[in-house]
Amino acid sequence: MPVPARLPSWAWVTGLTVGAIAAVTVLGVQADRGSHPTATSAKPSSTASAQPTPTASAPAPARVPDGSGTGRRVVYSLGEKRVWLVDASEATRRTFTVWPGSVSPDPGSYTVSSRNAATTGSDGVQIEHIMYFAAKSGISVAFSNAVDGASPPPAASGTKTGGVRMRKADGTALWAFGTVGTTVTVVR
Repeated sequence: MPVPARLPSWAWVTGLTVGAIAAVTVLGVQADRGSHPTATSAKPSSTASAQPTPTASAPAPARVPDGSGTGRRVVYSLGEKRVWLVDASEATRRTFTVWPGSVSPDPGSYTVSSRNAATTGSDGVQIEHIMYFAAKSGISVAFSNAVDGASPPPAASGTKTGGVRMRKADGTALWAFGTVGTTVTVVR
């Protein structure tokens, strides 16, 4: 009886590797052909009355105003008290509401002229992400957010402030988007 030839060790390793790859491939194909979970909406049951119910659905994001220019820009609507971050492909990357100060810029096209990471606002609040883009009646107009995330207090009668405040997350997003030279279009 002939003695079988002994295979070199690399041949065994190669054979085991090929076998493992084949097994994983077969299992992957089987998994792909199997059932897949689908999302379903949960319907409230009669026993779910103890859970809070939403008061209203959130409105759809506002459309970028007509006449706000083209290309990569920040759009600020005085009437809607809203800002849009629009990329070069005209897609809205983010939109959010703001709290304007008592001095608003005239409608038109501006650019971010300077930025300041943090300071104290004219109302005494610690602010960050300050982006200056306009001036009116000797008052600088800038986007910013309070460091603690709070909305600004009501302006005292006769106080002139040019800060356009926003929520902290929106201020962070605007800071990342609006570098010096970024166009800011102000519309009514």
